Amino acid sequence: MNGLKTSVRKLLSLSLAACTALTMSVTAFADEPYESYSYDNWDTAIPSQVGYTVKKTLTGSDLGLAQIKDPESPLFYSEEASSSLSEARDFYNYEDKEIWVADTGNNRILRLDENFRLIGRYYGVTGQSEVEAIETDGDMSLFKSPQGLYVTTSPTTGRLTVYIADYDNARVVRAEVESETELSLVQEYLKPEEALYTSKTFNPKKVVVDYAENVYAVVSSVNTGSVQFKADGTFTGFYGANRVEVTAKVIAQKLWRKIASNEQIEGMSRNVPVEYANFDIDHEGFIYTVTEVSTDTDAVKKINPAGYNVWDNVVGDEYTFGDHTDAVWDMASNKTYSTKLTDIAVGDDGIINVLDFETGRVFQYDRLCNLICIFGTKNSAADQRGTFSNPNAVETFKDNVIVLEGSKTRNDITIFEKTKFGENLHKAFEYYDAGLYVEAAPYWEEVIKRDGGYTYAHIGLGKADLKNNNYKSALERFEIANDKDSYDKAFEYYREEWLRENFNAIIVVIVVLIVLVIVKKILKKKGIRLIKKKKKEAE
Repeated sequence: MNGLKTSVRKLLSLSLAACTALTMSVTAFADEPYESYSYDNWDTAIPSQVGYTVKKTLTGSDLGLAQIKDPESPLFYSEEASSSLSEARDFYNYEDKEIWVADTGNNRILRLDENFRLIGRYYGVTGQSEVEAIETDGDMSLFKSPQGLYVTTSPTTGRLTVYIADYDNARVVRAEVESETELSLVQEYLKPEEALYTSKTFNPKKVVVDYAENVYAVVSSVNTGSVQFKADGTFTGFYGANRVEVTAKVIAQKLWRKIASNEQIEGMSRNVPVEYANFDIDHEGFIYTVTEVSTDTDAVKKINPAGYNVWDNVVGDEYTFGDHTDAVWDMASNKTYSTKLTDIAVGDDGIINVLDFETGRVFQYDRLCNLICIFGTKNSAADQRGTFSNPNAVETFKDNVIVLEGSKTRNDITIFEKTKFGENLHKAFEYYDAGLYVEAAPYWEEVIKRDGGYTYAHIGLGKADLKNNNYKSALERFEIANDKDSYDKAFEYYREEWLRENFNAIIVVIVVLIVLVIVKKILKKKGIRLIKKKKKEAE
């Protein structure tokens, strides 16, 4: 019976979502090359309104890269220099004032202003490098396939400082900005010589830095976590390694190792954690990591300064990132994909954006890991706004989300801006995450007007009803959303309220029942005596 009731609720919820999708304004999807969707509490994909729409797509021409090959420009480098991006791998938002780009294929770092116009270009750093046989241009050691960067104001010097994962030069560079064309070398972080570092190579892909100026590098072929250095270049170990995903094969092999011979153990494949794809650090010092390999273990982590994942599924918390199924069919490309998370960006407001390389989608979550919206898609065959071929990086910039495309044929930056629906979502989640459920209610109401099947809107309104002691209404909201825990809590409050309101009537009924029982017993006894008396008289 309970299963039938759940099925009916689910059917009603899906029907509501479908009806809402059909009644949406046609223009909501007219400019987007993808069908927007979300997930309900049954892990079913349902149609949803668009939370973000493409504001503009910027190519090298839009960015003003032609200045680099213009002898009249102060940013001139060479007439043969490329005026386009080439296989760019990473970019970084510096204080919502500048965007720095690792233009990997062109072996350079670009600096853009808040209008995404070029204001600086860097092909290397001045100063003596410790890397042997590094290519130089005068007193400048040139970058070679830089893949990651981090920009900050140094807390010790107060100067604008750039950290660059110089992949093919096997170094992480720390440099201070001297001008729009010059970086001066402060420190190089090279392959550790300690026995603890067992990898034969050191090819850093990504880099972040904490407030103590400790440097964390994601290094190719290193699966024991990010490689950590002190500011002075001292190797201090590994930070936040992924766990091995527990599968039937892993368990069986672990049991077999207990009884196998040494020769058999040597022939077994090793079960090792997978390496990070990318990471980001928030203003509180938490480091967020993503792993490209399809896995339910540590796909996305939030690591505290001690190196532990605070989103630990082992303790019973459940977090899902990316699509909720192993294979997803994409309407725009007519292909089936599996989630492959390649980058993560955390805004100052705690909003988490995760980029899926396989689908070209950005999955946006609030600080509690609740899914807000999904936007973007992958379509290598069409040069269409909002689609990607090789989406390499995601970043936030002011109120927008930006995605870096780094394919050989399409090299640009796409800027997504919030729709009205997205603005209401963000305001609603802002209050909701702060526990201000009543204040969030008007925004959830606006969300419901545009998307009647949006699960968290019903949950949010249900919690507002709880706060306002409207328990019956809360029950209805939680039932629509299939939020069983909140439903049980609302039912408990509703039962207590009903008991309080009907206490006098209940007492009266109980007293009447007691009296009736007593009367019945008295009458029964009298009846028995009367029968006995008549029986004796008959004898």
